[in-house]
Formats: sequence, C-alpha cells, structure tokens
Amino acid sequence: MHGHRPRTPEVDRSRRWFMNTALLTGGVAAVATMTGCSSDASDTATASSSSGAPNGAPSGGPGGGMPTGAMPSGGPGGGGNGMGPGQSEVKYADFKGVTTDGTLTDGLYSIHSTDVSTDGIVKAAQAFLDGLSAKERKSCTFDVDNDEWLAWSNVDGYQREGVRMGDITATKRNLGYALLGAALSADGLTRTRNIMKLNAFLGDYSGGNRDTLTEGAYFFTFMGTPSTTKPWGFQYEGHHVAINFFVLGDQVVMTPTFMGSEPTSATYKGEKITLFEPETKAGLTLLRSLTAAQRAKVISGTKKSGDDMKAGAGQDNAKLAYQGLVAKDFTSAQKQNLLDLVRVYVGNMNDGHAEVKMTEVEAHLDATCFAWMGETKDSSAFYYRVHSPVVLIEYDAQSPLAYGTKGGMGGPNGTPTQQHIHTIIRTPNGGDYGVDLLKLHLDNDH
Repeated sequence: MHGHRPRTPEVDRSRRWFMNTALLTGGVAAVATMTGCSSDASDTATASSSSGAPNGAPSGGPGGGMPTGAMPSGGPGGGGNGMGPGQSEVKYADFKGVTTDGTLTDGLYSIHSTDVSTDGIVKAAQAFLDGLSAKERKSCTFDVDNDEWLAWSNVDGYQREGVRMGDITATKRNLGYALLGAALSADGLTRTRNIMKLNAFLGDYSGGNRDTLTEGAYFFTFMGTPSTTKPWGFQYEGHHVAINFFVLGDQVVMTPTFMGSEPTSATYKGEKITLFEPETKAGLTLLRSLTAAQRAKVISGTKKSGDDMKAGAGQDNAKLAYQGLVAKDFTSAQKQNLLDLVRVYVGNMNDGHAEVKMTEVEAHLDATCFAWMGETKDSSAFYYRVHSPVVLIEYDAQSPLAYGTKGGMGGPNGTPTQQHIHTIIRTPNGGDYGVDLLKLHLDNDH
C-alpha cells in the first residue's frame, strides 16, 4: 500500500457537503432531449430510456464581477456538468464506464504494444516525485486502483487531495510541468496552462483573495508507481481542468479529460489568451458540411439550456443513448471532418499516443454518432456530441456564472455564451482511467 493521506470520512463528508450545497444553491438546469441516431431515445445525466442502435449499427453499439458568496465558476448546473462526485460517487470497484444502457460492449480493448515509448513520461513522473519532500510525496500517492481516480471535479471550491502546485517551490512546479509536457502535446500543454491563467484572471476579475482562483490551485495525484512495465497513472486537477492519465507498458489512456474556462478569452498579465477556437470551429465545419437533410437529423433544436453536458464529473457510470446521425452514410469528406473534430480533443495527448487513439477511433468511425443542440452561427452558444463505442466527446457553451454578464459576449439572465465553455472526452465501455486495461492485465498477467 502507498503511504498516502487516506480518504477519511471527514474528507468524504466535506465533498458531499460541497455537492449538496451546490445543488441547493444553483438548482438543476433543464436537460434537453436529442434524438436521431437512436430513434425514440432520450437521455439524462445517468440514464437513457432507449439503447436502440441506428440503422446498420451492431447490437449494443451506436447506430459584472462575482458577488460575494456567489457560486464558483464551472458549477453548479444540471445533469453531468462536472460539479463533482458527491453522495453518489462511484467507487473504483463499481466502475463500469459510460454505456448506452448499462451493458458493456466487450472486446473493444486489448493489451498490446503500440511501439510508442512511455519512457519519457515515466522518467518525468519519477523526477517530479523524487523532487518532493517525504510529506508531499505521501500526500499524493495512492494505489493504482484507488477510488481517488474517480473523485475529481471541475469546480474551483471542491476539496482535493494531492500536491497543490501553489504550495511547492518553483523548481518542483517546473518538474510537474515537465511531466505534463511529456504526457501532453505542445497544444495540450498550452491549453492546460492557459486554462490555469484564465482561472487566475477570473480571480482578479472577481476581486482577488480567492486561493482557488489562481494559477496555483491545481493538484497532482499519482496512482501506482511510475513504471515502464507495471500499471500506474497520474491525475492533474483543478478548476476547469482534470486530466486522468493511465499508463500500462507503452499503452496510454488519457480519459476522462475535462477542459473548460470562464472566460474563454481575456488578457492576463499582458498576454491575450483565447481558448476553444479549434473545438468551436471544427464542430461548425463538420455541421456545415452536412446536407440539409442530414442536419435535420443532427440538430435537435435551436435552443439549449445553460448546461447540457451529460458525462462530466460524477457521471462515470452514465447511461447515454446514441443520438443524432451515425457516420456510416457520411461522405468521405464528411468523415474526414468528423475525424478532424475528434483529433482536436485526442490531440491534447502527446503526438505518438494520439495517433494510436485515432486509429482506434477510425476503426469505429462508421458507428460514430454526431449530435447538435443550439444555433449554428460562428458566435452561437451550442452543444455537440461525438459518440462511438470507443470515444465520447461533449462540447457545451454554458450560461455565465461569474464573467461577462454585463454585455459583450456574456449572456444576461443565464443565456449561454461562448465565454463559458465546458468540454470532455471519455473512453466508453470501461475504458476510462484505464480500468479495462488494468483488469485485463490482472486477469492475464498475474
């Protein structure tokens, strides 16, 4: 067993208190229904009323500033917006992953060589851990199958475990950034750091004196021991970002990964930062490449609620029906646009392992569904979802909670805006956190 600070009942109660308070204060947003890829289907954050597959798909598969006391940016809201686990937190032993109806699709993942080395990631992780004090190291190390994997949130006020970046020296922080640099692509690292910077911008905008709205309010935890042969992983988490990174040999799983921001564009310390332009543009490009008849099946309505994300934090076992239009009958150009959209999200991972994941996505491309909610202008607030047996992506332009409510892009009276965006990528059917790979490893190698 690792010498970590245990998840005590007091800590768990604190997290549950936060969730209950968030729900009571913020209310629950309406959950919109999208249909098309799966006929007569409706979904909520945790259940779907239909698991029917689209035509041609296999059975089981898809056919003014912040006032004092205001809720933190990033939550709460309805459905699976990523507030955090709360009382219904899934335990690791009970993890199943996102499914259409609670039934796993078997045979999707396997232990194999990717020919993409993880040596650099292992060395960077070990260097970071070696640079910590014994107390710091104890606070952030857990067993590889610990419940802490699932205990993440995108909300700033959530109580987290691990080593806080703002509490360690600059030298140690740089070792942490080196680990992120090894695990992520250049774009992924830049995106992560910019989320952190805009979190600090929001803190300044809100009057300061909030230690959760800073660049330092991000935490590392490690599950297992860095190794080139044995399973391990790490989690990097804070307001509007949660990266779960599992390693087994030369295989990598970097899901769930949540990235968001409020605002998404601002100037911080003289640097103009704009986030989620690639995600926004790629979604619009795919949508606009569809015919009118296809768009009629993809778009469920021109209105969206303030929060439509279904598979955020605390929704690890969500049942989510396939929706929208299946890519089986897309043209070659439309399929390429779909792959380009997925690549924006997968591309947050280091380039070699991103290519491995894209090969997996492409193998299930014909069974991939695309759904949309909201208007379709460049500046519109909209929601879209990409969903197949091996990938789930959600993009959600949400209502402003702390920024831009007095004009500009910010929407008054809770109107969604591109100045508050949440995104997530998951690996359905037990793939998140590398759970399925770990099970295969334990069943076959031990």
